[in-house]
Amino acid sequence: MTATRPRVVLTGPPGSGKTTVGRILAERLGVAFRDTDADVERTAGKAVADIFVDDGEPRFRELEREAVTTALATHDGVLALGGGAVMDQHTQSALTGYAADGGTVVFLDVSLAQAAPRVGFNRSRPLLVGNPRGRWAELMQARRPTYERLATTVVVSDERTAAQVADEILQEVRP
Repeated sequence: MTATRPRVVLTGPPGSGKTTVGRILAERLGVAFRDTDADVERTAGKAVADIFVDDGEPRFRELEREAVTTALATHDGVLALGGGAVMDQHTQSALTGYAADGGTVVFLDVSLAQAAPRVGFNRSRPLLVGNPRGRWAELMQARRPTYERLATTVVVSDERTAAQVADEILQEVRP
């Protein structure tokens, strides 16, 4: 019996299309879609932004790590990780092992110009408060090397519909 694991794991910054593309991809593969940010919200009983305000980023990251670990071990569909999840060492190790076992980790790359209208840079993105464009660029600069290192494939979502991005990922999914 094979262990349960996701068909595809989507990573990338806010506005790259992880949730939108993930839902389309899951539908096309005939599997379930799961978003670890939604798992965290369900566990905490409040929105991600409220967790940051009420409990702080360290508590959010702890909940996120638990959500990713659980999802990687129990979910057999398409899994979207929160934008910063890949910065956790435990998550990096888990994704490296998943990829080494033949799993597909997709880095959805996007430019700031394309991410801005998608994200809207509103208060539901707690790490982007203040100067959202500047913060997004800083976060992306810090996270890009990790996204690239962990990815088994990189798909650029600029100037493309979510369906087009999902189609490209479908071609990359390992059997």
